[in-house]
Amino acid sequence: MKKKSEEIKKMVREGYARAVTQKTSCCSTSSCCGGTSQAKTISKTVGYSDAEMNAVPEGANLGFGCGNPVAIASLKEGDIVLDLGSGAGFDAFLAAQRVGKSGRVIGVDMTSEMIEKARANAQKDNYRNVEFRLGEIEKLPVEDNFVDVIISNCVINLSPEKQRVFQEAFRVLKPGGRLMVSDLVLVKDLPEMIKESIEAYVGCLAGAVKKDEYLEFIRMAGFVDVKVVSQSNYPMEAMANDVTVQAVKNNQQINRQDIKSTEDAVASVKVSAVKI
Repeated sequence: MKKKSEEIKKMVREGYARAVTQKTSCCSTSSCCGGTSQAKTISKTVGYSDAEMNAVPEGANLGFGCGNPVAIASLKEGDIVLDLGSGAGFDAFLAAQRVGKSGRVIGVDMTSEMIEKARANAQKDNYRNVEFRLGEIEKLPVEDNFVDVIISNCVINLSPEKQRVFQEAFRVLKPGGRLMVSDLVLVKDLPEMIKESIEAYVGCLAGAVKKDEYLEFIRMAGFVDVKVVSQSNYPMEAMANDVTVQAVKNNQQINRQDIKSTEDAVASVKVSAVKI
């Protein structure tokens, strides 16, 4: 299992690196991203306003989200925020504007190319209350009981060790701290043909687990008041940056009904929880 987990992390890490250097998907192993315009279209679909997209450094929004966790995080002046899988810094920069000069935002990402991009974005727009650390979300480079709020956007579903991620999140949160994440889950089983077609890939769709299982991982880590704040179907058009989706759509052996069933099976959820 450990070897398989490391293989998955390696493939995802390589996908992230290509996302920066070749404008490809953070979830993928081949090119399928349409650039800045497509990134904005996808971000608008999943809940970001034009004002939010225009308020961050150019190049920070790569269009990889499946929701807007900052919108539900109820951030306030002075909060210390941790962004799991911070990418080029989109959500981290939005959070930084909410917490102000007295607050602080820490982004963690496991890809050095993505960290370099985020740091360059921060320097470009002179963000002094944001820092980006290289590390895995399964082993956070953050001290115990340190942050007020954790956010994450369509990243935990990529991890082969989701329970470990939530255990780490619990460790670094202060008592009373809040977890606010957007992610993809399954609300029913994928069609067998779809499962078979994505087994060889690592992607947003391939990494998703059933909603109840996802929520149970959070509870098992010690969180209370675990809530699904909102849930919506996640159309394949919004997953244009995911190679697993492209593989499904381009496989001539998969009929349209199976593709439709896949859309019905995948949901974007916003989940909140509290550490007491």
